[in-house]
Amino acid sequence: MFSFFKKKPATPPDAASAPLAVVPLPVAVAPEPERRSWVDKLRGGLRKTGSSIAQVFTGTQIDDALYEELESALLMADAGVKATEFLLADLKRRVKDAKATEPQAVKGLLADALADLLAPLEQALRVGEHRPTVMMVVGVNGAGKTTSIGKLTRHLADAHKKVLLAAADTFRAAAREQLAVWAGRNQVEIVSQDGGDPAAVTFDAVIAGKARGCDVVIADTAGRLTTQLHLMEELKKIRRVIAKAQDGAPHEVLLVVDGNTGQNALTQVQVFDEALQLTGLIITKLDGTAKGGVLAAVALWSRERVRAGGRSLPVYFIGVGEKLEDLQTFSAREFAQALLA
Repeated sequence: MFSFFKKKPATPPDAASAPLAVVPLPVAVAPEPERRSWVDKLRGGLRKTGSSIAQVFTGTQIDDALYEELESALLMADAGVKATEFLLADLKRRVKDAKATEPQAVKGLLADALADLLAPLEQALRVGEHRPTVMMVVGVNGAGKTTSIGKLTRHLADAHKKVLLAAADTFRAAAREQLAVWAGRNQVEIVSQDGGDPAAVTFDAVIAGKARGCDVVIADTAGRLTTQLHLMEELKKIRRVIAKAQDGAPHEVLLVVDGNTGQNALTQVQVFDEALQLTGLIITKLDGTAKGGVLAAVALWSRERVRAGGRSLPVYFIGVGEKLEDLQTFSAREFAQALLA
């Protein structure tokens, strides 16, 4: 078992080859000073979203006008109609129960309501129950998929996990080169084939990962729009081929979503989930966004997914910049407080 974002002392050679404990990872965080710095950056990144919401609570009365302004602010923040209605109903109940009389108190209760809605998204990424743990990473063009893989690889490597990357984006040469740069920077191996079949590259990587005793195999895939049905079918094929290379794999199917896309992000989650049965999300580019409320929409959709007999869809990581340390584990309470700061 290991913790993300915290370097450990060098592992002795014999320990490095020891069997992995079958234990889920904790939702780990960075060392306290680094985490506080990152939360400050998150708060700054969400300022465009939060300022319009915070302005609602600058008055002196709790009345229908306040709730109407809050409804508009949440919709403008791309929380969506369903999540906005849910939060307003929950907030009114909390205000009544708490007998709140000041708008600032209502703001605190909204933070509580938002944190509770987001809480099921805060889950642990599991590494160690399978060897290798196979992760398939997907997303639309420009979401920050390859960069997110590179950052995740770095944190895994820092935790002394042996990682193998599969360059299954065989259409865009720059993607393979970008992934190769991250592989070199992190001193991990990469399986790549110029112009090869993406499914074949991924199959070879999983087989190689098993043979080389890797802890994790991460497959990068070509970015695609949700409307490109033939490319979505290709992703399904890659998923099927991974399962042939290792029973039960892929263990994680991660969707990288650009937080700036607002409600379109929810559409992406729904379409990719229908095609691939997603297991987790990475939300990127939350720095400077005016659409941070979309996580509320994702959370409500995930809750409905559970009620329909499915599993909650966690947000494993969120990103607020280009630096390595800008990708951190998701905390519902931190996000809610940063959004309403």
